Amino acid sequence: MRTKSLKKNKINVVTLGCSKNVYDSEVLMGQLKANGKEVTHEATNDEGNIIVINTCGFIDNAKEESVNMILEYADKKEQGLVDKVFVTGCLSERYKPDLEKEIPNVDQFFGTTELPLLLKALGADYKHELIGERLTTTPKNYAYLKISEGCDRPCSFCAIPLMRGKHVSTPIEKLVIEAEKLAKNGVKELILIAQDLTYYGLDQYKKRNLAELLEALVKVEGIEWIRLHYAFPTGFPMDVLELMKREPKICNYLDIPLQHISDNILKSMRRGTTYEKTTNLLKEFRKAVPGMAIRTTLIVGYPGETEEDFEILKNWVQEMRFERLGCFTYSHEENTHAYLLEDNVPEEVKRERANEIMDIQAQISWELNQEKIGQTFRCVIDRKEGQYFIGRTEFDSPDVDNEVLVDASKFYLKTGDFIDLTIIDATEFDLYAEPTTLN
Repeated sequence: MRTKSLKKNKINVVTLGCSKNVYDSEVLMGQLKANGKEVTHEATNDEGNIIVINTCGFIDNAKEESVNMILEYADKKEQGLVDKVFVTGCLSERYKPDLEKEIPNVDQFFGTTELPLLLKALGADYKHELIGERLTTTPKNYAYLKISEGCDRPCSFCAIPLMRGKHVSTPIEKLVIEAEKLAKNGVKELILIAQDLTYYGLDQYKKRNLAELLEALVKVEGIEWIRLHYAFPTGFPMDVLELMKREPKICNYLDIPLQHISDNILKSMRRGTTYEKTTNLLKEFRKAVPGMAIRTTLIVGYPGETEEDFEILKNWVQEMRFERLGCFTYSHEENTHAYLLEDNVPEEVKRERANEIMDIQAQISWELNQEKIGQTFRCVIDRKEGQYFIGRTEFDSPDVDNEVLVDASKFYLKTGDFIDLTIIDATEFDLYAEPTTLN
């Protein structure tokens, strides 16, 4: 047995999954710091003797990654390398009884809404007055702003409502306070996230209120870009587009996961829309905000997806020419509506279809990027990596979209700065650029 050391406890928070989990970890760390606790995020050395793993339980791959991480730290605890292991997040919310049974070496499991209980287990109190106090883990110039929690949509394939509960909007005044605190700490870009931005405000204000929230956020001093992630197509508040066109701080960018386009599949997915409605909506977007970048995600291999359904999807992707697109293979999730259907598309076919969509998108992305050569864009510089400074245009979100690379042996740029860059070359997913004018 390892003898208990007298050193001060250090808590290492490990985050898996999406940007909403990143946000939750940052809130947890802010609370711990306010309680005088020593806290670190994903430390690789001197890991801390108390581990908190914030898990993802969305699809099979994510669940597997989360379980492997829990097992890794449970093993380290067994070896005496760490003292305590706590698990929180979506996987823990969804499979708590199973996890407690299968991995008894974990000290405690907590669900997605049990932050006060988790803090108590860590010897800390939940401080209600800490509006917007977070320890951000992203590069200094951008941060996520989670504007609501949960989801009321009935999508057949999605387990999010099981893990995150019903939709709850955060009041505008709280989000403004949070944005002001982030701006004071050097954040220049807010990335608005939610399970469903489209629904924002319906519970609090009895109307879709995303435009009013944006009107308030653009007034925050120091914020230069506001980016919108994860909007649902049905009921999208069109007044947001007018604001996007009028207000330079709101990036001409929208992440709107559409999932599929075949009417048969959309109906089975319970998406509440059709091929025609979705296509018309996208045309309205482009008419209202010419030049906007639309990012979407698609699912292939959904139960009952025929070759004909897939052909419809393929042809539509070619026709729509999305600026950004990701494609996932369907994951058969228990307790979802689609789980009642037979998961009858073989894994190999799912993968082939996903690869085919991504090949089409790579070609579209290459063609769109070639058109950018010779053009000048205002970019933010995120980091230096190897021989390049790496930045983004307003049409690109961190980690998922194109990057702009500037040769660091020729030019010196400061991370966090906005600068005009002229594109000199392009590949499918990278733009190469030089400063137009050096500040």
